[in-house]
Amino acid sequence: MQCNVPFISHENKILEPHPVRPIPMLKNYFKIAWRNLVRNRVFSVINIAGLAIGLASCMLISLYVIDELSFDRFNDKADRIVRVVFKANMQGGKINESHVMPPTAGVLKADYPEVLEATRLRQGGKPFVLINNKIYNDERLAYVDSNFFSVFTLPFVEGSSKTALLEPYTLVLSQTTAEKYFGKTDVIGKTITFKDSKQTYRVAGVMRDIPKNSHFQFDMLGSMGEIEEAKSTSWMVSEFFTYLLLPDGYDYKKLEGKLPKTMDKYLSPQLKQAMGVTLAEFRKKGNDLTLSLQPLTDIHLRSNDFQYDLGVKGDVSYVYIFGAVAIIMLLIACINFMNLSTAGSSKRAREVGVRKVMGSEKIELVWQFLTESIMLTSLAMLLAVLICILALPLFNNLSGKNLSLQWDAIPGLIPALIAFGLFVGIAAGSYPAFFLSSFKPISVLKGGSSAIRLSASGRNLNLRSGLVVFQFFMSITLMVGTTVVYQQLKFIRNKNLGYSKDQVIVVPSWSLGKNEAAFRDELLRDSRVDKISLSGYVPAGPSDNNNYTVSPDGNPSQLVKTLRYEVDYNYIPTLGMQIAYGRNFSKDYGTDSTGIIINETAAKTFGWTPENALTRTITRNDNEGKKATFQVIGVVKDFHFRSMHEKIGPLVMTLTNGWGWILIKTRSKEVSGLLASMKQNWDGFRPDMPFSYTFLDERFNETFKAEQKTGQILGTFAGLTIFVACLGLFGLATFTAEQRTKEIGVRKVLGASVAGIVALLSKDFLKLIGVAMIVATPAAWWLMDRWLQEFAYKIDVSWWMFAVAGLLSIVVALCTISYQSVKAALMNPVKSLRSE
Repeated sequence: MQCNVPFISHENKILEPHPVRPIPMLKNYFKIAWRNLVRNRVFSVINIAGLAIGLASCMLISLYVIDELSFDRFNDKADRIVRVVFKANMQGGKINESHVMPPTAGVLKADYPEVLEATRLRQGGKPFVLINNKIYNDERLAYVDSNFFSVFTLPFVEGSSKTALLEPYTLVLSQTTAEKYFGKTDVIGKTITFKDSKQTYRVAGVMRDIPKNSHFQFDMLGSMGEIEEAKSTSWMVSEFFTYLLLPDGYDYKKLEGKLPKTMDKYLSPQLKQAMGVTLAEFRKKGNDLTLSLQPLTDIHLRSNDFQYDLGVKGDVSYVYIFGAVAIIMLLIACINFMNLSTAGSSKRAREVGVRKVMGSEKIELVWQFLTESIMLTSLAMLLAVLICILALPLFNNLSGKNLSLQWDAIPGLIPALIAFGLFVGIAAGSYPAFFLSSFKPISVLKGGSSAIRLSASGRNLNLRSGLVVFQFFMSITLMVGTTVVYQQLKFIRNKNLGYSKDQVIVVPSWSLGKNEAAFRDELLRDSRVDKISLSGYVPAGPSDNNNYTVSPDGNPSQLVKTLRYEVDYNYIPTLGMQIAYGRNFSKDYGTDSTGIIINETAAKTFGWTPENALTRTITRNDNEGKKATFQVIGVVKDFHFRSMHEKIGPLVMTLTNGWGWILIKTRSKEVSGLLASMKQNWDGFRPDMPFSYTFLDERFNETFKAEQKTGQILGTFAGLTIFVACLGLFGLATFTAEQRTKEIGVRKVLGASVAGIVALLSKDFLKLIGVAMIVATPAAWWLMDRWLQEFAYKIDVSWWMFAVAGLLSIVVALCTISYQSVKAALMNPVKSLRSE
C-alpha cells in the first residue's frame, strides 16, 4: 500500500501527494494469501492435491531412473574401464557373449601399451561351504585375478587389496559374509572348505559389501591362480569376463579398431586347425568373429543382446519410457496448477480494482499474487514428499527395486526441490499477477467481473483450452501405451510355445552326483508322477547355453551356428514336444548315440526341407579338430527356447545320460504332497544339501518380467495421470459454472431444460478431449509401434485400442464435469439472478 499525504503550499495551492511507501511486508502478503486459500477451499485442495500427486509421481520415478543410471559409477575409474566382449555373425544367427577367451587379458595387456591393467573374473556359482561342521549354500563365488582390486573400487575392511589374492587358494569375503560365517570381520587366516571339491581356502581379506548398483554381485572372491582353465592358451572357448583399464581421456574406440588384428594373429591359426578355415576365409563367406569393447557404465543398461551376463540386466529403453512418464506426470500436474490459477484469478478483478484505487502499485499486486502461488506450491511440495515416503514401499514392490528416500544420498535433491517449487510458483502465478495487475481500476469497478471476463476471453480461454488439450493428449497416449503393453503380455502368455510348461517341476540336481539316476527312479515309483527327464537344458529361465557350430552334410565351407541341447530319451515326451518327421531317441536303436534331432528352423537354415532331412548328416569339429558325424533321425517342431524378443533359431539335440536338471511332469496340479515326498527322498540321498525346486511356468514368466513390470508401472501412472487431469477438469467446470450463473438463470427462465444446460456446459470440454484424441492417436501409434519392434513375435496395434482410450477419457471427463453441470442446471434461477 502507498500512503497519499496531501498538503498545502505557502501559496495555498494543493500539491500532488507524495507517495510514502513502506517496504513490502511479506507477513501481510502471506496473511492475505492464507485467507484466500481458506476462502477458496475447493480450488485450493484441487490445486494442491493435483500438483502434489504429480510431484510425488515424478519423484518416485526419478528415484528409479537415477538408480538405473548409477550402476557401476561408484568405481573411481568407472569412465576408464571397459569390458571385452565376443561377437560373431554367421549363418544361423549372431553370437553375443559377455565373456571371452582365457588368454585375452594377457594378450591385450602385452600387445597394447594403452591397456594399463587387464583383469578377469570367472563365476564359481554357489558352492557348499563347510565351516565348523555347518554347511552354507547362499553365498555367490567368483574367481578373479590378483589385480582385480586395482581396477575396481572395492574397499577393504581387513587385509590389503594389493596382496590379498597373490597366493593360490586364498579368498576375500564380503563384510556380511564374514560376519555370517565367523561372527566378526577380523578373520584373516581363517579357513573355509568347499564341500564338493574338498578344497580348503584361506581368508586373506574382508571387503565391504559390493554395492547394489554393481553389475556383478558376489559374496566371495577367490584367487585365480589354481584354476587350470585360466592358464589355457585356447582361443576356441570363452569363459572369462575380462576388463581393461585405459588411460584417462582415452577413446576406447581406438583400441577397439585394433582388435581384428588380434583375432587374426591368435584366433585364426586355431580356427584353421579346428574348423579347417582361417578367419580371413571365414569372413569371405559373410561371417565374422570379433572382439569388441563395452564401457563399464553401459553394461547394466545396454547388454540385452548378450545371451548371458553376470547379474540382472536393465534396459535403457525402459529408463527412457519411465523418464518420459515422470516428465509427463510433472507437466500435467504443473499445467493443471497453472490452468486453475489463471481460471480462478479473474474472480478477483474487483479486489484488484479496489486495491488500486486505495493506492496499491502494480509491483505490490504482482508480489501478492506470486506469494499466493508460491505458498500453494510449497504446500504441494510438502504433501508430495509425504506421499512419496508413504508410497515408496508399494513402488518398490511394483518396480522390483529397494529404493529409499535418503536426502544425503542424492546430491542437490533438497535445493532442486526448493528451486522447482519456486519455478512452478512463479510460472503459475506470473500470468494472473501481471495480467490482473495491469487493469485500469475504473473499467474493472464499473464492469465488475464481466469486464475481466471480456478482457481475458481471448488470451485466457485459449491458454486454458490448450492446456486441457495437452493434458488429455498425454493421458490418452499413456492409456494406449498401457493397453498395448497388456495385450502384448497376454499374447506372450497365451502363445503356443511348442512345449507344455504346465505341471512341470524343475529340480536342480548337480549336488546329487551319482545319485541323480537313483533319485529319478524313486520318483518314477510315485503314481503322481507322469514322466521324468534329466538334462542340463530347460527351455525357459536360466539354463546351460551351448553354442554349437556345425557343418551340414560335412561341408567345411558351410559353418552354421546352432544351439545344442543334450537330452535323454524322455526329454521330448516329458515336455510335450512334437516330432514333425522321423522319431525320438529310443533304446531300441543302438546307434542313437551318433543320432541327432534338429528343429524345423535348423533344417531350413541348412538348406534342407524337414521331409528330406532324415537322409542327411551333420559334422561337428571340436576345438582340437576332431570330427564327429551325426545322422539326423528326427525333426522336432519349433519351440521357443528364448524370450519373445528373439526369433526361434537353429537347434540340435544329442543323446546323453543327462545331468543338471530333473524335469518332472505331474499328473495333477495339486503337488504339495508330491513335493513333500520328493524332499523326503532327497534327504535320503543328500541330507546335508537343501532341497529346492521351481515350476517351469514360473520360469517362463520370468522371461518377460521386465515387460510385466513396465505394464504395471504404466497402468498405475496412466491412472494417476487421468486422475490429476480430471481434478483440473473438475476445477475448470466449477469455475465455468460460477462464471455463467446469470446466463444459466436466464436460460432456465426462458424454458431451457436441465439436460440442455448440462449439454451446454459439457460440450466445450468434450470438444477439447476430441481434439486431444485426434492428436494423441498418431503419436501413440508411433511410440508403441517402436516399442513392439523389440519383439520378434508381437501383436498388431489395432484401432480399437485407441477407441477404448478415447471413449474412456470421454466417460471419465463426463463423470467429472457432470456433477458441477447438473448442480448449476438445478439451481433456482431467481436465486442466481438475484445474486448477480
